[in-house]
Amino acid sequence: MNSQLDVNNFPPIEVVAEIIKAGLTAFVPELCLSVLFLTLVLADAIIRQRSAVIPVIALIGLVVTGVFVAQQHTLPSEQTFFGMLAIDPFAIFFKYLFLGAGVLAILISMDSEELNKPETRSLGEYYAILIAMVLGMFLMASATDLLMMYLSLELVSISSYILTGYLKGQVRSSEAGLKYIIYGAVSSGLMIYGISILYGLTGQTNIFAINAFLTASSTDSVVLLLAGLLIMGGFGYKIGAVPFHFWSPDVYEGAPTPVSAFLSVGSKAAGFAMLIRFFRVAIPDAPKDTIALDWVGMLAAIALASMVIGNFTAIWQSSVKRLLAYSSIAHAGYLLLGVLVADNLGTQAVLFYLMAYTVMNVGAFFVTVLIANKIGSDDVNDYKGLGKRMPLAAAALTIFLISLTGLPPTVGFIGKYMIFASLVGKGTIFLGLAIIGVLTSVVSLYFYFKIPLYMYLKESESGNTSEINFGVLSNALVAFLAVITVVMGLFFSPLATFAKQSVSILGAALLR
Repeated sequence: MNSQLDVNNFPPIEVVAEIIKAGLTAFVPELCLSVLFLTLVLADAIIRQRSAVIPVIALIGLVVTGVFVAQQHTLPSEQTFFGMLAIDPFAIFFKYLFLGAGVLAILISMDSEELNKPETRSLGEYYAILIAMVLGMFLMASATDLLMMYLSLELVSISSYILTGYLKGQVRSSEAGLKYIIYGAVSSGLMIYGISILYGLTGQTNIFAINAFLTASSTDSVVLLLAGLLIMGGFGYKIGAVPFHFWSPDVYEGAPTPVSAFLSVGSKAAGFAMLIRFFRVAIPDAPKDTIALDWVGMLAAIALASMVIGNFTAIWQSSVKRLLAYSSIAHAGYLLLGVLVADNLGTQAVLFYLMAYTVMNVGAFFVTVLIANKIGSDDVNDYKGLGKRMPLAAAALTIFLISLTGLPPTVGFIGKYMIFASLVGKGTIFLGLAIIGVLTSVVSLYFYFKIPLYMYLKESESGNTSEINFGVLSNALVAFLAVITVVMGLFFSPLATFAKQSVSILGAALLR
């Protein structure tokens, strides 16, 4: 049921109640996350001490939410809550991704010494805020109204600010939180201003209604482009693309490492989900002006700058967390290549790559957490000789870095191949972007493999050769992520098919 709200002809209260009731049946996963958030807050208040029960409750709640998400496969694709949210395969794909990233973030947090130090405040609220972020990401992936897009982005952003500065006893964490808030506030202001301009031009906030208006009516191209640029400020900030990337290195370095890992995959994926839905639906294929061409050019410029600046700046980093931060900027550029193609093949490649990026990047951050727990540093110079002292973790980290580079037989290779393949045959400019993407991937080979070089080919300056043991559970999770990275690269068809099915009816079914 396409239940958009017409403010000029408000329906009777009985109809409103029926629409809300119908919407609630499709809102069960989000309601489950809301209940989980309240449960964690109450559990923290009742227990009043550190306990392993709270993260276990969070994990169980995410699994239960996943069960309700799986039930949404049987629901028809539609807009609900007066056209504010969409229930479709595209949103369901991202919900699975967010749940997986949330589970991994909780598992990493349980094993993080910087979060579990005695002087660190209670972690009950930490896990509750993490769940609130997942809820906001669910809404970002489903939002079909500009106001809902903005509100859900703010829910994720505010939760991110709190988690980034959670280690309030550490100056670097507080500094990261403050910088994140400043950059986020500016980007948020730009986005809401762009939304107000777009609403003033079209009189609509629903992206399908905006599409219909732009298709049927002529508008001022300059003003429309200005609105698009301002809205892109909000999207660009969330995905960490140039020139909205300045927060990434400082936040990734200063935030607790599990939070950095979650921001690098979950927050980025949510931003891309919202950007894709806006770009594929709100912008007409054949508008009465040149705004579509301007959008493609703008995304191409951002993608190019992100790939070049992200990869070349990462060369000079000695902190592994900052290196992965600049790497994340570069990967945002690769993903934007798939977005600007603006067809199902490109969008399928983006979804596949986001799922692959979640596994390999969280794996890299997890090993970084484990190493920092033992040696108290994330400086690559302190990684010397670790290949002999922690063979499993070092081998797994090497696999993750190979995948981030985009080399076979890992899933990162398949993801980049799909991105670049979607550009071929689209024109000279797209082919040129694909070539630049390949060349910058070669650059990334240098700084990624600097880490295995230090681990395997250089001896520790302290001369310490004692074995480092991370525990059975940590080793098991590291091994699992490493195996998945390779297995998904060898047997990628199921995930590729799932991604294809998730974008095959993007927007079309919701217009009914």
